[in-house]
Amino acid sequence: MKRGILLVVLLSFLSVLTYAQTKTAKKKPVKKTVKKTTAAAKAKADTSKNKTTIAVTQMPLADTTRKNGNNVLANFEPPVDGYYVKTAVSTAKPTPYATIREADAFFQKRVWREIDLRERMNQYLASPKGRLIDVLMDAIAAGELTAFDPTPNVPKGDPNGDQFKTPLTPDQAKAKLADSTVVHTFDKKTGEETGAKRVAGEFNPDSVVKFRIKEDWIFDKQRSVFEPRIIGIAPLIKIKAAGLESADYQPAFWIYFPEARRVLATKEIVMRHNDATGLSFDQAFLKRIFTSYIVKVSNERDERIKDYMQGIDRLYESEKVKKTLMDWELNLWQY
Repeated sequence: MKRGILLVVLLSFLSVLTYAQTKTAKKKPVKKTVKKTTAAAKAKADTSKNKTTIAVTQMPLADTTRKNGNNVLANFEPPVDGYYVKTAVSTAKPTPYATIREADAFFQKRVWREIDLRERMNQYLASPKGRLIDVLMDAIAAGELTAFDPTPNVPKGDPNGDQFKTPLTPDQAKAKLADSTVVHTFDKKTGEETGAKRVAGEFNPDSVVKFRIKEDWIFDKQRSVFEPRIIGIAPLIKIKAAGLESADYQPAFWIYFPEARRVLATKEIVMRHNDATGLSFDQAFLKRIFTSYIVKVSNERDERIKDYMQGIDRLYESEKVKKTLMDWELNLWQY
């Protein structure tokens, strides 16, 4: 009897408790959270949709959304012209020569030769994408190279003007290459001529079609190597005087080649067959990737080939000198 009474009391208590909980639940309103989408979020979502990728190349498609022109100019960064950045040549250093002791120089011959840029093998030196004369002139203007006067100076011990005795300023070096004109000045009142001055014109890099190099052929008996070492290089021009142009090409100025190597080593050449050669101007001269002909070889009379040979015989004499040098090396190994 007592158990039945306790059971009835417990059931009534539970019913009262559940009724109270439902009442409180009805009084408290349910807060619904609504996700607000801002304009920035919408723009971000749109751009993420636009920047889809191609399955084959995995490259992002171009963003065709219209942009503010002012922001584009302010934050503009030019794209890479290609699929990789060429830094091997721009940061390169010239390969150092092996040291030659005076006691090891068993044989030495000084040779002057000319490189004609109009020949097929030498056309890369006159390429509009990278001319040799432009590289030299830019380095002279920046103060990285020194140009030397090619005028003979006997008091300074430079009878041929190619021993780097008299330095030139960048303006003087540029004036050597540019055509100059004589400008006459007149009196405004009387109209009479009061004087004349020579004004340098604009330099045309295409006018330089030849270079002269001075080099030593040395046999190092310590290493058993017979090799050339370039001493100087000079652009050649035809000098104009009194309206007449000289028949022969003359050096505009001389550049000390060992000093120029650090500049030439950072400038890539443009080859005909391959754009990824990675060769610099310094390597082209080091590997002898050019054709030339000899115009002078050291002799007791200090004569040039044209002083005792004329016409086609000059070329024959040049080839004879080349063969003489090669035969001297070959005769070393005969026994």
